[in-house]
Amino acid sequence: MVIRSFVAIAAAVLVGAQVVRNAAVLGLAEAQPTEAARMWSTHPTTKISEAMTEIGRAARDRRPVPDAVFSSMADAAAKEPLASEPFLVRGVRAELSGDGATAQHAFEAAQWRDPRSLPAAYFLADRYFRLGDASRGLREVAALSRLSPSGAVTVAPYIAAYAASPANWPELRQLFRDNPDLAGAALAVLARNASTAPAVLALADQRQKLTSAPWLQSLLNTLAEAGKYAQAREIWAKAAGVQARAGELLHDSAFTDRSSPPPFNWALTSSTVGLAERQPGGRLHVIFYGQEDGFLASQLLLLSPGAYRLSMQLLGDPARARALSWSVWCDKAGSALASATVDAVAGRGLHFQVPMGCSAQWIRLAGASSDIPQQIDVTIAALKLEKAGPGA
Repeated sequence: MVIRSFVAIAAAVLVGAQVVRNAAVLGLAEAQPTEAARMWSTHPTTKISEAMTEIGRAARDRRPVPDAVFSSMADAAAKEPLASEPFLVRGVRAELSGDGATAQHAFEAAQWRDPRSLPAAYFLADRYFRLGDASRGLREVAALSRLSPSGAVTVAPYIAAYAASPANWPELRQLFRDNPDLAGAALAVLARNASTAPAVLALADQRQKLTSAPWLQSLLNTLAEAGKYAQAREIWAKAAGVQARAGELLHDSAFTDRSSPPPFNWALTSSTVGLAERQPGGRLHVIFYGQEDGFLASQLLLLSPGAYRLSMQLLGDPARARALSWSVWCDKAGSALASATVDAVAGRGLHFQVPMGCSAQWIRLAGASSDIPQQIDVTIAALKLEKAGPGA
């Protein structure tokens, strides 16, 4: 039943395309039927167009197609042997009646007559996959991605579903090598599902730097959202070429790493909230416009349970800097573990405790607006996150 519905819907789509293609003829037939009949009534192309239009209307209205329509198309097809449409219809009829072999032969005949026929590629892909012929099925999918507008994006979800099984990866690697646009679209879909993360890494072009892969940020965010923090950080470190340093709790505390992507490196804001930018000398330059609340810098951490202390130096007016604050949050938590204004952090540090069950944490620099907005311009230096000793 599912297959029949699938084929019926596809039939409506393909004949709808035919209707558009023959809009001029149909327009003449509706506006000047007598003239149209006089000029086109015996022309095979017109008969095919009329038959396809009637099939499309029947599919739209969910009613049977009169036998006379198929007879008219068969007669026209005999006079127009290179037309692909009659074979498409013949294939759909055979598919609906359960005659798969005839359907396949008809679709192949349609594609032979029109190698750029999108419906033929669509139906053949469906047939090949159901027969277990993945190689030819993928070939037709690649043709679909080239023939249809936004084709790579359209077929990418189906490729992604096929990529869920590692057994299919060898064939997909070849397909992606020959069709880079399709590869990019499919990998983008795979990157949005935590369960298919291994497929993304296995099927990605190994000649491409991971940091430049358009799907990398999506994959990292997907894994983090799913709570797979260690896996996300491992992929991030491999992509960025970051070597884990013993005892490092906060990445790039000196604000020198401009190449590694978030979330395990700093996400710095340049927006209507303000501007945060790296400066030479291990500094972070911050301008907060004071007109709206928002984050200026953030990073995802993987701290083990325990006590910690954040410290820094503040260059700028401490009194005016009180609109800026550091805070630490458990991922997905509704409130912060701890927070303090930057002048307080510079003076005595920010002490906080990571509880059990808090597998990942966000450290965030934020600005809070006031009734009388004032622009704040400060520089943060010597930022340090360390474990707090007993009694700290």
